[in-house]
Formats: sequence, structure tokens, C-alpha cells
Amino acid sequence: MRRLSIIDVAGGHQPLRNESGTLWLVCNGEIYNFRELRAELTAKGHKFLTGSDCEAVLHAYAEYGDGFLEHLNGMFNFALWDATRRRLLIARDRLGIKPLYFTQDSKFIAFATEAKALLELPGFDRRICRQALRSYLQLGYVASPHSMFDRVEKLPPATLMVIEGGHATQRVFWTLPERVNNGVKKSEWIQLIREGMEKAVRMQMVSDVPIGAFLSGGIDSSAVVGLMSRHSDVPVKTYSIGFSGSAAADFYNELPYARRVSQLFRTDHREIMVKPDVVRLLPKLLWHMDEPVADTAFITTYLVSEFARQDVTVILSGVGGDELFGGYRRYLGNHYLAQFDKWPSVIRRAAIRAGTWLPADRHSSLLNSLRLAKGFLAAAGLSFEARYRAYVLILEDARARELLVEDDTATYVDPIRNAFEATASDDPLLRMFGVDAATQLPDDLLMLTDKMSMAVSLECRVPLLDHELVEMAATMPESVKMEGGVLKSAMKTALSDLLPEDILHRKKRGFGTPMGAWLKAELAPVLDFTLSREAVEARGLFRYDAVDRLKAEHRANRADHTDVLLSMLNLEVWARMFLDGRSHGEVAEELQRAIS
Repeated sequence: MRRLSIIDVAGGHQPLRNESGTLWLVCNGEIYNFRELRAELTAKGHKFLTGSDCEAVLHAYAEYGDGFLEHLNGMFNFALWDATRRRLLIARDRLGIKPLYFTQDSKFIAFATEAKALLELPGFDRRICRQALRSYLQLGYVASPHSMFDRVEKLPPATLMVIEGGHATQRVFWTLPERVNNGVKKSEWIQLIREGMEKAVRMQMVSDVPIGAFLSGGIDSSAVVGLMSRHSDVPVKTYSIGFSGSAAADFYNELPYARRVSQLFRTDHREIMVKPDVVRLLPKLLWHMDEPVADTAFITTYLVSEFARQDVTVILSGVGGDELFGGYRRYLGNHYLAQFDKWPSVIRRAAIRAGTWLPADRHSSLLNSLRLAKGFLAAAGLSFEARYRAYVLILEDARARELLVEDDTATYVDPIRNAFEATASDDPLLRMFGVDAATQLPDDLLMLTDKMSMAVSLECRVPLLDHELVEMAATMPESVKMEGGVLKSAMKTALSDLLPEDILHRKKRGFGTPMGAWLKAELAPVLDFTLSREAVEARGLFRYDAVDRLKAEHRANRADHTDVLLSMLNLEVWARMFLDGRSHGEVAEELQRAIS
């Protein structure tokens, strides 16, 4: 256990134990309600040995048994050894904010927060998991319970694993609500949102070390900063990142919005304008990630984390607001489809045919709008689940089968289909939220947020994913959450006295990089090097002719293949380190030579 000291810096060293030495704990993360738990458990006779928030986990288990997890509010993974009963408990928090990997066979079980730790086990054979490869190729990340390593699994969110008597069992200890609540007035929902957000932000500001916030100027990060300002006696430290060097970079530059919010709340604001050396960064960041990912936000998150770590040890982020309050355009699919279905059928068919000819690029407002229209028209005639898949997949099934050397269609376990089957709600928006919470949220957004911030020893907290706030937001009807087809309508109303109109109603912009443009220009040599015929055929995973067609379509703007091309590029970079045994420095030098 290597500890990033946040609460009780001097005395909270791990492993922690109870007063009798019968319970032992290593814990990664924060228990936000530890003060309330400590008072409650002390009143019941428990004696605390430290001021650490994590010690509350030990005493909660001693008091409440296996139901102790229901009493914890926080982000965590931990291992708790009960010496008296000779049982080990391993758990991951409700939303999967903190990652946890494990591997097992008939003789042992091993676990770690980083997959690379498990690779050092004697005799471990480093191979790619074929199920994970298909998932990664289609989603841009590896969905739980798989990891990219064969025989290494991720413990799913909200799961308790108990190892006892030679057996390991898993139990889910929390799930999203299954029904929306139509009995609450809109005005009451607005009040619940505001109170819930305020409580979550206030609770997560507890720290014995300097604390700050990421600020993009979007509604989520701006709301977090605004609420922090209301509960801080000193100016909140805020950090922003912008890109320079091209029109595509300018499209992703949100610094003017961040400055607007900073001035509004008089924060202690710092910003950095970068043109990152992606060739140097990619191997290093993928080493920290443990698994490849196609979401360019991992680069942005690392750079702004590295920048913020110069001043603070804890940072608050607005991650999760889109899932909770209806911020993704795919959530409007039913709304737009209802309008589209009112058109005469002959016009609808003509529009769908015309959509295939639209350009697909994301690096200007016009091209991005055409790309979204192209995606909507392509999915307009599909079923609800198929439409969702069309929105989230970076590569459709047919192209995946065309790419893969080994077609595993017969044995492939589709994580999206599994997530839909596990979501019992009959409300379309709640079903999509449930699928997101089981897939993209923990295995992409939260994974990269945690790993890129922890790579620079910065703890990133996500108050919008407080589980009580999540439970409330899940039961909010679509007619309130996105009234009139407006993304985050209820959230915007709840924040109308906190944030100005130009921030509340600005167009959504992802926290990414102009990677698609880079792959056509500065990074084209790296793409051609990592996905050359020689490299692709040597790795033996993809058919080169199919790879070459994807590159050609992307460069001609016939399709936006940014995500799938980046996924294959990152996979090759990852494989050179984790499968071939090269250091990230060696791989970076190879990529640099390719550009030279």
C-alpha cells in the first residue's frame, strides 16, 4: 500500500487495525461521512486509534457485519482481513470511482488497484483477452468484468467479494432505482437538485491538505466551483487547460468560458495553454492507464492534473453531471425521433439516404453538427437498444468482424446487451442511465479520471456522483429532467441563481483534444508507423486491408474514424510495453523516430 495522505496526514498510516488487532484494512479513497460514522460508532463503544477517515470502515464492519457498506458514503476500494473468522473482504464503491483488479486460480487470489502489479506474479502469462479486445474495439474501452489482460478481471462497481474457506463469492450491495417518481412537482425536483448538489460538494471539501477544482467553463465544473465558493473562506483554486496551434485546437479551447466563471466567483485561477507532445506522452500515459483507451480526455486530464498538482493535493471535478441530469445528445433520441416521425415517409426515406453523404468530422461547429445529423439519420429506423448502440459504439459489428483476424462472434458476451438486460426499468431515459452507469461511466470516464490524476499523486473527487444525489436524479422523469427536449433542463433551472445564462446555455463541448485533426496531420506518421502492414501483421490481431480502408475513409472525411483509429494506435503502443516488455521511454523514442 502506498498512501496519498489526505486526512490525518501524520497518524493515518496503513494498514489500519481495530483496538484488538483482529481486523486489518488497506483502503484507497475517501469516506466522506467518516465524522458522522465515527461519532455513531464511538457512542456504541468503539475505540478509534487514528483520525483517518478509512478507520471508520473497520469499525462499521465490526458493528454491522457484511451490511456495513450501506453505511459508507465515499469513493473507495479496500481489502479487510477478519483474523478471527479468517475471511478477506474486498470491495469497490457504488459507482466504480476507484478501480480494482484481481486474478485467481484454484490455489490463490491476488488483487490490486493497478493491473500491472498482478503481471509480476510468478508464471503470469501476458496475453490479450479476446473478449476484451472485441469490447475495446467497439467501445473504445474495456468493459467490466474483463480487462485487456487474459485472466485479470475488474471487480464491478458496487460489489463485495468475500474470500472464505477456500472460495470467493461476489455480492452486489447497491443498485440504481428501477422506477421514476411521477408524484413530485417540478418545483420540488428543482429544490432537491440544488440541495443534493450543495450537500455533496460541501461534504467532499473535507481535507487536511490544499484543495482545488478543475474548471472547463461547462455547466458541471462551473456548478461545482460556484458551490465550493459558497462554502470556502478563501478563494477557490481553479485550473483550466486550452489548446493552441490550429483551427481544430481553437474549437476545443474553452478558456474564455473558464475565465468568465473564475471572475464571477473570484477564484484563484490558473490556466495553461498547451500543444502537447503526444508522441512523448502517449506511452507514459498508457503505462499509467494499465489498459488502452480511445477517449482523448485521458490526455487532457493528465495535463491539467499535472498542472494543478503544483499547488494542491485534492481536486474536485464535474464528472458525472451528464449521466445524472441528461447531458448527452443520445438521451434526446426519443425526443428527436418523435419529431422526425411526423414527417411524410417519403421525406424521411430521402433524408436517411442523404445522411449517408454528409461529411463526418468534429473539429468545427458546422462539421460537428453534420456529423451528429449523420449519426441520427443512420439510427432513425432502429429499435431503442439498437439506436443506443449506434450512438455509443465507435465501430459497428460488421466492421469489427471485418477487422478482427479471429472472429469471436459466436462466443462474444456483449457488455451493452448485458447492461440492458440487467436494467429493469421501463423508463427509456433511466434505462440509458443504467447502461451508462454499468459501462462507460466506470470503465472509461472514471477509470481515466482516477488513473491520470493519481499518476501525478492528485486525488480527484467527483461530488456529482455522490450516491444519494445519483439515486435522486435517477428517479426524476424525463419530462422534468429534459423538459421540452432541452439537455439538463432541470439542472439549469436549479442553478439559475448561481450561474449566468451564457454558461448555463452554452453549447456542449467534450473534455478532449483535436485528435482527429492531429491524426490527419502531425500524427499521421505515427498512425502509419503503428498501423503499418508490417506492424499489424506482426501483432496478428487485425486484417491490414480493413485497417487501411479505415485510414483512407478518415482522411477523406467520408467517415469520422478518430476513435477507432486511436483505439488501434493506442493498443499497439500499449502492447509494445505490456506484451513485448519495452519501457514507455523506449516506445516513445520509436514513435519519435517515426515522425522524424
